[in-house]
Amino acid sequence: MSEFSITNDYSASPEKVWRALTDPELVALWTTTGQGGKPVGFEPIVGTHFKFVATPLPGWNGIVECEVLEVRAPSLLRYTWRNGDDDAKTIVTCRVEPRGSGTRFTWEHTGFTGVGGFMMSKLLASVRRKMLSVGLPAVLEKVT
Repeated sequence: MSEFSITNDYSASPEKVWRALTDPELVALWTTTGQGGKPVGFEPIVGTHFKFVATPLPGWNGIVECEVLEVRAPSLLRYTWRNGDDDAKTIVTCRVEPRGSGTRFTWEHTGFTGVGGFMMSKLLASVRRKMLSVGLPAVLEKVT
């Protein structure tokens, strides 16, 4: 099984990071930095089914199906992630922790299986690194 984890420290408060993570308008601003999608139907409520909708690419329709599994505001968001009908569900876990005068944010994506899953985890890790090092900090600077 493959997985990846990315941890970044931000000078913003945990409340600001949580807002950027759970406000659909703000999420769309930082996820599209790495060619990610806009959340459609997202609410940080357990059981909510939503989609990330991005620009389609060859071999991918641009839609990721998700379901919120766990929410502990302002510190934990966990949801399923499924790229297509043939893909197994994987799990995204986002952790927000106070760190000094700022916040430590950890993005974990687990449950990739097989060679295809290994390749997908490598691709998504690269995309997420850009989102979390470029897109999210830019959004956090604007959040009041």
